[in-house]
Formats: sequence, C-alpha cells, structure tokens
Amino acid sequence: MSFRTGLGYDSHRFADGRKLILGGVEIAEAERGLTGHSDADVLAHAVADAVLGAAGLGDIGRHFPDSDERWRDADSIELLNVVADLVMATGRAVANVDATVICEAPKLGSYRAAMEAKLAAALEIDADAVNVKFTTNESMGFVGRGEGIAALATALVDSTRGE
Repeated sequence: MSFRTGLGYDSHRFADGRKLILGGVEIAEAERGLTGHSDADVLAHAVADAVLGAAGLGDIGRHFPDSDERWRDADSIELLNVVADLVMATGRAVANVDATVICEAPKLGSYRAAMEAKLAAALEIDADAVNVKFTTNESMGFVGRGEGIAALATALVDSTRGE
C-alpha cells in the first residue's frame, strides 16, 4: 500500500506576555499567547504529529523533546520543515493535511489562507493540499472556558511521491 494516514492532536493553555502563533502566523489582535517549551503553535504541532504518524516516525515529543533546551522558544514552522525532511528521507512525501483549530476566541477566519500557505511551504506541498478549519467548543471544557486552544490534524503520505 502506498498511502498512509496519521492523526495529530495538541493543546496549550493561554499565557500572558506571549504572542499567539497558529500555523506559523502571528494573530495580531490576540490578547494572550500560549504557554509551551517552543512557540506553542498548537496547529503546527498537531500537523507535525499527524505527518510523523503517517510516516511511522513517532511524534514531535520524540524528535523535539521539551527536556532539550535546543527547542526552547523554537519556531514550530521550522520544526515542521525538519519533519518534512524526515518524511522525505523515508521515500515518502506529504500528500495532504486537514486540520481544525478549536478555540472560543479570537476569531481566526481571516488568517486561514496565511496559515495554509505557511504550513504548505513547510511541508513542501501545494497550498491547496492544506485545509485549515476553525470551530468553538460551544463553551464546554477547558477550551470553552477560554483556558486554551486545541488543534486536530490528519495527514496523508504517499510513498510513490517521494521516489
């Protein structure tokens, strides 16, 4: 079989004094960012986990552990570049990514195209092969209470594209 799928998930708490970065894009009107060892880009992290999973390469914690100071405040799009290189080294290539960001605020629709373009560039695929969606959690759970943001992603890798 030449196609494999992967699923990724990430979540981070809000933190004062940090920029909100999602899909490699700074959300200008956000009052708070997210806490994390790197830039805490939940969207890029979920995509990275989905891609790594599809390629059978583990997860981002295995490749970029938060116990390693090299990754402190790392740009998650740069980490996604490394993930793409790891996948290509196996003879595979990312075919497409579909992701959902779950948050109550801020509204993110105006950032969709920029996020898709950044993620696609990092993965070395066409922008139309990346789809980013947004939803709320209907005021339920930690996301609904405005404590943080979560993201889910799926990825498809193709072993014939990397040949």
